[in-house]
Amino acid sequence: MSTPPDESRPVAQGPEIPGLLEAFWAYETALMADDLAALDDLFAPGPDTLRGDAGGLLRGHEAISTFRGARGGAPRRRIVALDVRALGEEHAAVVATTELLRGGRGLQTQVWRRGEDGWKVAVAHVAVAAPALDRRIWRVVGDPLVPSTRPAGAGPGPLAGERVAVKDVLAVQGQRVGGGSPSLLAGSHPEPRHAAAVQALLDAGAEVTGIAATDELAFSLAGTSTHYGTPPNPRAPHRISGGSTSGPATAVSLGHASIGLGTDTGGSIRVPAAYQGLWGLRPTHGAVSREGVLPLAPSFDTVGLLTRDPSLLARAAATLLPDHGQVLADPVLRTVPGLGQQLDAEIARALEATLRRWSAMTPVEAVAPLATEELERWAEAFSVLQAREAWAAHGPWVRAHREALAPDVGARLDRAAALTAADEDSARVERARAVEAILSRLADGVLVVPATSSVAPLLHEAAAGGPVLEAQRARTLRLTCLAGLAGLPAVAVPLSVDPQGVGERLPTALTLVGPPGSDLDLIRLAAHLEGEPA
Repeated sequence: MSTPPDESRPVAQGPEIPGLLEAFWAYETALMADDLAALDDLFAPGPDTLRGDAGGLLRGHEAISTFRGARGGAPRRRIVALDVRALGEEHAAVVATTELLRGGRGLQTQVWRRGEDGWKVAVAHVAVAAPALDRRIWRVVGDPLVPSTRPAGAGPGPLAGERVAVKDVLAVQGQRVGGGSPSLLAGSHPEPRHAAAVQALLDAGAEVTGIAATDELAFSLAGTSTHYGTPPNPRAPHRISGGSTSGPATAVSLGHASIGLGTDTGGSIRVPAAYQGLWGLRPTHGAVSREGVLPLAPSFDTVGLLTRDPSLLARAAATLLPDHGQVLADPVLRTVPGLGQQLDAEIARALEATLRRWSAMTPVEAVAPLATEELERWAEAFSVLQAREAWAAHGPWVRAHREALAPDVGARLDRAAALTAADEDSARVERARAVEAILSRLADGVLVVPATSSVAPLLHEAAAGGPVLEAQRARTLRLTCLAGLAGLPAVAVPLSVDPQGVGERLPTALTLVGPPGSDLDLIRLAAHLEGEPA
């Protein structure tokens, strides 16, 4: 094939196909210029066009166009080799070997289709070298970062061979706590000892793979870090990861780690579990030591776990929690009418279908309903108390570093600064009412509560502090605050839904909320209901 006019371009290997290379180089020029209109024109219209990369597959011209518009341009690169193959009279494959200006090589594979208006890309796949350290997921990583501390003569331990991703709010000896904030990290000092929960896992035979990302000060449910980027969601590509235990959740989903060790104040274990299809435990408040944990709101903060299966969740939880025996004896699953008002339609359908399936194994009954107004009051009381405690923990530091905070977290802390002691008193009264109402509905059974109000929002809809995320956060908090206000354990049970009805299933989760101290029994019950070993 002849050399293109630009002598810096490689000679294409393969047959000469009229018009194809001109279209390819027009595409490459538009890509480097981030010319969105030209890129849209060079991709085939309609719902069957595909674009894939390590982040997942985009289906349809509209989704691809939206992705391009939100990413802020492609990495700078040059084409160093080009191969062309004919695929019949109207189709051709073009494989470009790329060299990123930042270093590393990649491949771009395209299937072009010729129509009345020329050649258009019908299918594209982009592959680039993975970064040595993905800062969206990890702040510090090792192989391992910290080996097991189990004595050599003590046997392998219940967690031998397991790898832990530690949320960047728990102390790891010799490392700093960053709390998802570059400013906080800059002023931190190496920790003299491990957090109690980290030490317990190490003593049980596990090793620490690294320190993983968190939303700033753990004061979010989204995982959309302004400072380090949003950790990917491998179970729901191009959607947010969920937070604030975002990095550990992604690390477990990707297989970088087998255990995510994080915290849950308002849902920070349960939300990423739902968005990424993981098993999660928010333990009974106070049951797991918070020694060595950066606080957010101590009267709600818990140290919890994420895994890919309930068996490992049970083993990891047993290293952190006392086994109270059979706290749950033949429990009744209790549903709360009114919670469905907080749910997108597909989550409501998943709740109904799962309860029908579970009812074959254990009794299910409805308790007294909760009105949306009541849930709103409870969630507001939770938010006020959380904010007052967060300000007590971080207020002086926030005043000195306000301009460095992410927009959403900064706005919450601004609100916290404006709250008064009278606001806190009123919230405590409302909390007392809520706890009484929650416990009366729980009795000696288990409440079934959706973990989130929706599947994970799409990345391009999920600007930090934006209306989509804030609306989802408000509805989800009306669900997660039930366990938080009452200090109850909750186990996230992963499920999946098909929101569009086209066979593309996305993760979600229900939580089983039990009496105080029933943590391990809840895991066993959840595993039994799903036919999984625990």
